[in-house]
Amino acid sequence: MTDGRGSAAEELHDEPVEAEVVASDTVFAGRVWDVRSDTVRYGDDEIVRQYVAHPGAAAIVALDEHERVLLIQQYRHPIRHRDWEVPAGLLDVAGESPLESAKRELAEEADMAAESWDELVSVFTTPGGNDEVVHLFLARGLSHLDHAHDREAEEADIRAEWMPLAEAVDGVLAGRLRNGILAVGVLAAAERLRRGGATTASAAAAGAPEA
Repeated sequence: MTDGRGSAAEELHDEPVEAEVVASDTVFAGRVWDVRSDTVRYGDDEIVRQYVAHPGAAAIVALDEHERVLLIQQYRHPIRHRDWEVPAGLLDVAGESPLESAKRELAEEADMAAESWDELVSVFTTPGGNDEVVHLFLARGLSHLDHAHDREAEEADIRAEWMPLAEAVDGVLAGRLRNGILAVGVLAAAERLRRGGATTASAAAAGAPEA
């Protein structure tokens, strides 16, 4: 509901809250991320919440000149699936911006570079269980690098496929493609294209001059 000053879409937004953290402990220190237990004063109560402390990630919706999206498939042990995803990776390099991380991940996971980079959306993946934020970018003007990156473990047998963006949207809506970052990315990209493509503001984020 609104009070007449604007639409609900204009007024609703996520609101940061500086709740007092009374105590904070590392319950488990992992190779990639930690599990923390915080005692928080919220309202008249003190509550205890455990969550995964995550460095965040960058992800790429890479579209070619035929509006096909690059999907990669790899094994994910927690879900016991080889799921389809978009290229993505952790923000785990000190001083590296999300855009720089996205460029690095596209090279490392797909051996590709892009001429055009546009901010797409940023999402909290699981706000009840971790503090991860994923920054998604739309990459166009793709080209193959002249060398392939070495890959190991789950990345050793990555499978890549190009799918028409509209078919990827169909796959998400039909429940065949269930990766959350992929779903947000292809739906956002399809809507961006429907509305007219990239914006000058996002081009500026990539360091390109505005028209």
